[in-house]
Amino acid sequence: MSVAGKVLCYTLGVLFVGAGLNHFLQPALYLNIMPPYLPWHRFLVYLSGVFEVVLGVGVVLPASRRWAAWALILLLIAVFPANVYMAQHAALFPNVPVWALWLRLPLQGVLIAWAYAYTRPRRT
Repeated sequence: MSVAGKVLCYTLGVLFVGAGLNHFLQPALYLNIMPPYLPWHRFLVYLSGVFEVVLGVGVVLPASRRWAAWALILLLIAVFPANVYMAQHAALFPNVPVWALWLRLPLQGVLIAWAYAYTRPRRT
């Protein structure tokens, strides 16, 4: 992997580890994002935080990079409804500009593409 590839890979990992840890540091933020139709809000917030930390670490380790990248893609798809809910209910998040809430939706696609870049087999 090139130096730029390693920097991007580590950046992706740090991004997810940081976001995952934030689920435990500021759970109220994530509880507000949860759509009402989902059960067990607190459990799901913590569970997604655990997954983000584990997968963030996994994507930087060569032995687990591919499966972690695929799992990150699945995680990003799984949390997408919460981002849609957040954008549709902007009044619940008065400290976040409405444009930023809507920008999160295509950002999910960028993150998926970024993770997908690490799903390819390593060249030997």
